Amino acid sequence: MEFQIWHYWVIAGVLFLILEIFTPSFIAACIGIGAIFGGLAAGIGLDFKWQIGFFAVATLASFFTVRPFMLKYAYKTSDKVKTNVDNMIGKLGMVTQKIDHSAQTGRVKIDGDDWKAEAENDEIIDTGTRVEVTGIESIILTVRPVKKE
Repeated sequence: MEFQIWHYWVIAGVLFLILEIFTPSFIAACIGIGAIFGGLAAGIGLDFKWQIGFFAVATLASFFTVRPFMLKYAYKTSDKVKTNVDNMIGKLGMVTQKIDHSAQTGRVKIDGDDWKAEAENDEIIDTGTRVEVTGIESIILTVRPVKKE
């Protein structure tokens, strides 16, 4: 079987659509859509200038129409997922070094990790006290003691 130019366009389009799976920015998919339209132009017998034109117009059109739609609806829940340090707020930990603002001391252990900490109201919190993370600034946690029930 002899490959024709439209085969290459479609293969490139499919490869870009597959690449989009690994790069979720929807740019590779726009290029893939453009390549498929370039293949369509080649398939109906248009010369290479027209194929490039179809590719460029379809890529730009999908970039400005399909991409915003996909970013809005396909990734709408991704902003609500807390990751990294944002996930720390609300977690409970144990004071491993007395938290004292005036002495600039204080460490808390949370999920096996040791963090520098300071008290929410500049109060002194003794070692062994359970605390809750209320904020984070750089690598320093802001904590408050958990009230015993």
